[in-house]
Amino acid sequence: QVRLVESGGGWVQAGESLTLSCQVSGSIFRGAVMGWYRQAPRQQREFVARVGMGGTTDYADSVKGRFTVSRDDAKNMAYLQMNALKPEDTGVYYCSLETMDLWGQGTQVTVSS
Repeated sequence: QVRLVESGGGWVQAGESLTLSCQVSGSIFRGAVMGWYRQAPRQQREFVARVGMGGTTDYADSVKGRFTVSRDDAKNMAYLQMNALKPEDTGVYYCSLETMDLWGQGTQVTVSS
């Protein structure tokens, strides 16, 4: 059974940084497209970033230049480095194994002004 477990969320001040991690169990990580999404209170879940095979990346306009998505295939890990955080980045962040539409449980990120 494939499981995704996020970690690294927390409470920070605006302008600070956080790095989220996503551990994927199972042997299907290689070749999978990994995505990061977030959901703010009373909002729909939205795309943040994704990293594909070979490290190709894609970002939402709202995070371009501030967030960096990466992966370590040897460790079955995906990461989201978040810099210059803003209050509007607050939400529950989820990683997704997009190839199989699998999701983690989410990790809370709160950015105060």
